[in-house]
Amino acid sequence: NFHNAFASIYEGRYLAGIAAGLRTENNHLGYVAAMQTPECIYSMNAYFLGARSVNPDVSMDVTFTNTWYDPTIEGQAAQALIDMGCDVIAQHCDTTAPQLAAEKRGKWGCGYNSDMTPAAPKAHLTAPIWNWGVYYTTAVEQAINGEWKPENYFGGMAEGFIDISPLSENCAEGTQEAIDAAKEKIINGTFKVFEGEIKDNEGNIVNKAGEVISDADITGNMNWYFENV
Repeated sequence: NFHNAFASIYEGRYLAGIAAGLRTENNHLGYVAAMQTPECIYSMNAYFLGARSVNPDVSMDVTFTNTWYDPTIEGQAAQALIDMGCDVIAQHCDTTAPQLAAEKRGKWGCGYNSDMTPAAPKAHLTAPIWNWGVYYTTAVEQAINGEWKPENYFGGMAEGFIDISPLSENCAEGTQEAIDAAKEKIINGTFKVFEGEIKDNEGNIVNKAGEVISDADITGNMNWYFENV
């Protein structure tokens, strides 16, 4: 317990949100989340920020499964969101059940961890993914060179650690261009997902104009939900 490795997965969530915001037909997104922890909360907030960047009229409902892995509950949660009128289902859970539910009901979805298009070819848009090889290569090279230190590693899209899976043919026209533009800004550092004035769903200003929320606060202290979530 003297070394941790993680990454800014919220950057990938933001890009997936762009795909969802452009794809929705009724501006009502759904999100199947696992736990009420900062990781799940900042992930859904980033996803929604991405969606709203291209579609200011979107809203989003969230269902928590309170488990990291349960295909039955994940599928039921997705069904419940679809019953509420959500037409794009995202997820922070480990199985393809939410994407399968979306396909069965003629809706769309954004998976997680891997390209879930093969599982739900008529529904899946894209998925935030981790490229752990980036970290492993760095760690091994440091060990070989005698430079490895027991300090936290936190990578991101600029290092190639975080990305999204290839867009499927289910995406709306113009999605690739919009995502490419946002991705370039994230990589070159001219844009931060959690920057500028941000309000929570109770109307409180949680970040002021001209300021950026630090990764430490994002990953450890985010316990609020973005407006319209």
